[in-house]
Amino acid sequence: MSDEFIIRHSSPTLAGLKTGNLFNCPYSGKEELLLSLRSLNRRLAPKGVRVVPMKLLGNNKVLLYIYRPSRLEQDFAEQKIAGMLEEYGYSVDKPGKCVAELSQRIYSSDTFPHEIGLFLSYPFEDVCGFINNPGEGCKCTGYWKVYGNEQKARRQFEEYQKCTNSYCAQAAKGRSIEQLTVTG
Repeated sequence: MSDEFIIRHSSPTLAGLKTGNLFNCPYSGKEELLLSLRSLNRRLAPKGVRVVPMKLLGNNKVLLYIYRPSRLEQDFAEQKIAGMLEEYGYSVDKPGKCVAELSQRIYSSDTFPHEIGLFLSYPFEDVCGFINNPGEGCKCTGYWKVYGNEQKARRQFEEYQKCTNSYCAQAAKGRSIEQLTVTG
């Protein structure tokens, strides 16, 4: 897996704009995958970023979760988020354990657990809107389906896209993933 691929699919997290990104990533074999993940984590951990495989998919693809543990801890400290996750059986006082539980839920199901948006900085009202209206009746769609503040969401979508464009352009000019990752 190339750094450029990781940058293209997780720039907002690398920039510190959001808690995490989740995406499918190709790999050539399990040994190469493990070496790549170890290397990425060694290089990004000092910046406050972790890379976790959530599920091996067919056709040599892996579902990766790149996130900032400190941001996840802050997100889970919000009472409404903690309450919802506790209702779903998560131990919010241990965010790392929550990531492992989410991975297990993804692994054992053909669909994504709807609470996954809380691990990706999606607004609480949009996560609830999706849970209550499984994909129907949203105001707009971008990085997620919006049920709450459409204007705010559109601004965030724009900010994330600008970040991704900027990071990809900088990577094309030779900036490394470590140089692009904001410490936090």
